[in-house]
Amino acid sequence: MSRVFLGLLCIGGVLLGISHLVRLGITEGTAPKGAARMPVSEWNRDEKTGRQVQLAYRQAGPVDGPPVVLLHGSPVASVSLTPLMDELGGEVNLIVPDLPGFGGSTLRVADYSTRSHARNVIEMVDRLGIDRGVHLLGYSMGGGVALQVANLVPGRVDSLILISSIGVQELELLGDYTLNHAVHGLQLAALTVLQEGVPHFGTLDRFPVNRYYARNFFDTDQRPFRGYLQDLECPVLLVHGQGDVLVPVDAAREHHRLLPQSELEILDPGDHITVIREPERIAPGVVDFVQRVERGEALGRAEAPAGRVQLAAEPYERHRPEQDSWGFLLTMMLLLALATFVTEDLTCISAGLLVARGAIPFWPATLACLLGIFVGDMLLYLAGRWIGPPALKRAPLKWMLKPSQVERGGLFFRRQGPALVFATRFVPGTRLPTYFASGMFRAPFWRFVGWFLLAAAVWTPLLVGLARWIGGPLLAWFEQFERFALLGLVAVILLLWLVIKIGVPLCSHRGRRLLLSSWRRKTRWEFWPMALFYPPVILYVCWLALRHRSLTVFTAANPAIPQGGFVMESKSAILRGLGEREEIATWRLIPLASSQEMVRDLQAFMDEAGLEYPIVLKPDVGERGAGVRVVATKEMAREYLGSTKEAIIAQAYIAGREYGVFYYCYPEEKEGRILSITDKRLIGVTGDGERTLEALVLDDDRAVCMAPFFIDQLGVRAAEIPRDGEKVRLTEVGTHCRGALFLDGNGLATEELRKTMEDLSRGYEGFYFGRYDIRVPSEADLQSGANLKVLELNGVTSESTNIYDPKNGLIHAYGQLFRQWRIAFEIGAQNAARGVVPARLSELIGLIRASGKAPSRG
Repeated sequence: MSRVFLGLLCIGGVLLGISHLVRLGITEGTAPKGAARMPVSEWNRDEKTGRQVQLAYRQAGPVDGPPVVLLHGSPVASVSLTPLMDELGGEVNLIVPDLPGFGGSTLRVADYSTRSHARNVIEMVDRLGIDRGVHLLGYSMGGGVALQVANLVPGRVDSLILISSIGVQELELLGDYTLNHAVHGLQLAALTVLQEGVPHFGTLDRFPVNRYYARNFFDTDQRPFRGYLQDLECPVLLVHGQGDVLVPVDAAREHHRLLPQSELEILDPGDHITVIREPERIAPGVVDFVQRVERGEALGRAEAPAGRVQLAAEPYERHRPEQDSWGFLLTMMLLLALATFVTEDLTCISAGLLVARGAIPFWPATLACLLGIFVGDMLLYLAGRWIGPPALKRAPLKWMLKPSQVERGGLFFRRQGPALVFATRFVPGTRLPTYFASGMFRAPFWRFVGWFLLAAAVWTPLLVGLARWIGGPLLAWFEQFERFALLGLVAVILLLWLVIKIGVPLCSHRGRRLLLSSWRRKTRWEFWPMALFYPPVILYVCWLALRHRSLTVFTAANPAIPQGGFVMESKSAILRGLGEREEIATWRLIPLASSQEMVRDLQAFMDEAGLEYPIVLKPDVGERGAGVRVVATKEMAREYLGSTKEAIIAQAYIAGREYGVFYYCYPEEKEGRILSITDKRLIGVTGDGERTLEALVLDDDRAVCMAPFFIDQLGVRAAEIPRDGEKVRLTEVGTHCRGALFLDGNGLATEELRKTMEDLSRGYEGFYFGRYDIRVPSEADLQSGANLKVLELNGVTSESTNIYDPKNGLIHAYGQLFRQWRIAFEIGAQNAARGVVPARLSELIGLIRASGKAPSRG
């Protein structure tokens, strides 16, 4: 088990729990200055839940003036309309609420839809004692709330003022409820994971872009809005920015057509937030309109011109993308192009679905994807050409590429030439290293561009067209079965993604073996990431902590080792504690100094000990084989020591079989016991004179499980072809996460071995619990307890690694780990009763922070 993972997970869990407790006390957000609150009923669409929630609101202007209710948009609450309030306050009686989920109102409610918000607005007006009709001004999403109020209580609405307002479904976002609902659902899922899974102590609850904002969109159904607009009788003023990219100006024009009595003002220049930035351009028109309504001079539907009434009655012809404004179309294309920087194939699939839905024409969608792919991949080529290796050390390339990948890409490029550029376009996962290597190795620019464009010009329309062909009929089916629409849309995207990620690799032997590798790592628990495997163990450890009334008593299990060997312990200090015994592999600590001094110290140690290469070099503070290297030459040692930033242990290389022997002894007992034995096999492959090392790894039944790791470690050597019968070891370190095969060796335990481990441990006063990593010439030597050499000793967070034997089931593994941790707590408790002081929790947290290491498997 990682030395830091347990601590990180425990601390993270505690912080998350505290965060959720703190958030329970945060029921409302921050109200604007001067706001009051009133209780209103909680609604779930058209039904009361029986719960009361708080609604924050402000009032301004003359109380005897015409009442105007300002309804804010999303995600920013009514504070966004404060500039408009300042412009309007002297003329009308303003009532400005924070809708539930926003601002100073109750944050967590049953439903965030515009329908439920409308119910709250009606109740607010009632509680304020306003017994006449009101004017509703809705901005953006608030316009949807205004439409809902007018639909529910038409007789109590004197007029509507819709500023940059949402409305008909066909002109909202992607133009289709199914697609929009899927987008909002994905947004909601992402924000929910962030808000509920990260300890933030209420910060994200008050941040505008949160799950409450996402629920507002997800819960709202705009499909009825067309009917609401067609039924609206009162006067209406429409104000919209010509350059609005969030709600296109065509939406306002369609609303104007459906409302023959409406007045339309297009702000040019203007955009979605003109009302916030330049309220003085809008306020005079609003006041004039309200005053005209009050005087009875504004038109209602009954007074509308006959020609406009006839136009409003005409059937709606589905909006076609070619009729879009250039601004909207270019915006869609820009979004698709930018999305290719994140994921090229999924963006092409999404573009095909948009084409199938009629949201954008085929060729603009394809061109946008092609341009995005071209720009992104050319930047990768140029980064390789102009910056080269230093670029691999900086974000974002260091997240996506490893030097070994680039080396292999360069080797393949030199062998196969630009044709490889064409082929990699059809093999996902090979593009980044190949394109970067093409630039770094100075592939002819125009030749590269030619091959690249040819491949992209074939692949992009093919993928967009495939998504359009499959997505079209399926999306039509979803409209018939709305209940399954969101799930079905996700399934379509997943299906197309699987075609690319699985279908294409299945066409090659290499691809099939890599798929097998991925499958085995996902289905065999021994390869599971610790975040997936360890939660049950963490829960058991927490239970043990409650039982022993201490979170850290287990650190008293080894008084001789700081914090019991929890994390960041010094290997040299432990080896020194074991004493100068023949069972300890010869070693010396090489202090951090200049590379020349460290090389000199290493050579002096080897001369004094009579050692020759190979020799083992490893960090004095480290875990899970990180930084351990078997160096075969002085040049390799010089390279290793030249790159290190910490003290190093030099140790004699011990040939033979490697085992992990887990020993423990209760302080109150005279004899210790062996908890487990792990038989560590350092796997390798045998050459046949024909296949490359990469092919040999992929074709080996065990090595294929960790093929990506081995291929990465081999680097350019992966393309070498070993001689027939030549054995190539893939790992020199007996660590599971670095490729070693762990077998359950408990059957090898003997009384002779126990006595040897007992003798070693008794010589290290204050050690009671941990795992020895040893090498012996043979299995017989192990069982007789003879000729063994200790490589290192791990403390309280070491692991019974025999659980990783492929024959062991998951339940067996948990049983072994539970037993191990129970013993650690029991030994720690006995030592604590004898006066040993366990580490403080703050110490462990400090060590974890200082370690700065990601968790890794033992």
